[in-house]
Formats: sequence, C-alpha cells, structure tokens
Amino acid sequence: LAARDIFQELQRRRDLEIHVSFFEIYGGKFYDLLNGRRRLELREDAHGAVHTIGLKEISCQSRDQLIEMIQFGNERRSQGATGVNMSSSRSHAILQIASKKRSNGKLHGKYSFIDLAGSERAADTQGNAAKTRIEGAEINKSLLALKECIRALDQNASHRPFRGSKLTQVLKESLVGNSKTVMIATVSPCVSSVEHTLNTLRYADRVKEMKEAGGGRSSSRHKAYMPHHEEIRKLRSKSPTRSTRTMSMVAGMHGGGGGGGGG
Repeated sequence: LAARDIFQELQRRRDLEIHVSFFEIYGGKFYDLLNGRRRLELREDAHGAVHTIGLKEISCQSRDQLIEMIQFGNERRSQGATGVNMSSSRSHAILQIASKKRSNGKLHGKYSFIDLAGSERAADTQGNAAKTRIEGAEINKSLLALKECIRALDQNASHRPFRGSKLTQVLKESLVGNSKTVMIATVSPCVSSVEHTLNTLRYADRVKEMKEAGGGRSSSRHKAYMPHHEEIRKLRSKSPTRSTRTMSMVAGMHGGGGGGGGG
C-alpha cells in the first residue's frame, strides 16, 4: 500500500524521483542488503546528524520494482531458529525510501520503515547454540536502549542516551527529528505467547504516552496513527458504546514466536 501511494503521488510530482536503500543491524554491525551484505559504518557529524557510510541507494522507477527490491533484501536478512520459531529474524532491518529533486538530487523527503526484531526470554533460547543466545542478548540490549531513550524523551530529560546502541543512533532522526512516527505492534492471540504480547503492548503504550520535549502537551509528531484511520472514525461514530485505543510510533515489533517488544 505504501509503495502504491508513493508512486501515485509521483504522478503529479514529476520533478521528484525515488531512491531506495535497505540495510540491517546484526550483532551491532551494519550490512547493506541491496549490495551483497557489504559492511557499513555509522558516523555522526558535528550537527548530531547520523550518516550510514557506504550505503548504496538505487533509483526506483515503479511500485513493482520497489516491491522486488524489498523482497530481494528480505531474502538476505539474518535469520535463524530459536526455541519457539524456526525462522526468526536475528536483526533489525531499515528500509529507506527517499524522494529527491530530479534537477539537483536534493532530498525532498524520506520514509523509513524499521522492522524491529522481537526481544527474547532466556527460556526461549535454552538449548540453542551459543551463537543464537548471543544474538538474542544483542537484540534485547538494543531494545532496552530504545526503551531508555523513550523514557528520557517522555520525562523530558536533559540527557537522551541515543548512543546506547546502534539501533537508537539510527532511530534518533525518527524520534526527535522533523518527522511523524508510527509504531505497529504485531502480537499473537496464542495463549503460549501471552507474556510476549503483554510486553509488546506495554512497550508500545509507553511510546504512545510520550510528551513533546519542553512542553506539557503531547507532541503532534508522536500522536497515534493507524491504517484505515478514517474507517475507524466512522465505525466509532456509529457505535458510541465501543471505544478504540490507538497506538503510536516506530515500526514493526513482533510479539510471540520471534519475541515481544520489551517490557
């Protein structure tokens, strides 16, 4: 749907073109998923902006080509088996879709889709290889760092620990930059995944309650956004006895199977 909407918008903005990049954070290191898993480096400039050095951007001409590139990158993501999932994501993946001016290549806007690997309980990795346990520990560490950044933003703290992990450095732009951010929490109805599901919902709820730095009002960029928001609004007006709580921020978190979203 996002790919369709982007290229529909380009029909009336002929001065813009689309460029795509796709990379993952695995074991605290960066790998380009569209360029043979080439190692990348993260650098922060004097203004605090974070740049991924060596990341390949590919010009994209159509919705179908964009979807093919996403599938190509997903097939090269790090995956492995855990005690509860035979095909678990072992990395965080970041897809960036940038619109640029055809005339001079100047950035006009950018979509960042971040698929967060789910956190893992020690019980779920018992009996797995040491490599799997180390991967799980690295995932949990980065999600905990993200939670601490969210807490600092919510409390309007003077220190915001974005340098606590590679993940939070990458997400800094989405959390405090000139952006609107959405979180989609993926949970499981299975009774065996109750703990993962509750942790994911608590994690997302903390994000939803974030306040704007320096003020007491909720930030407009951290308001809740959901697919089919207009349809939800209409249904609520027709059924006043039922309420719907919306969720906000970042990208995809998986509850159950591959893990939850942190506590």
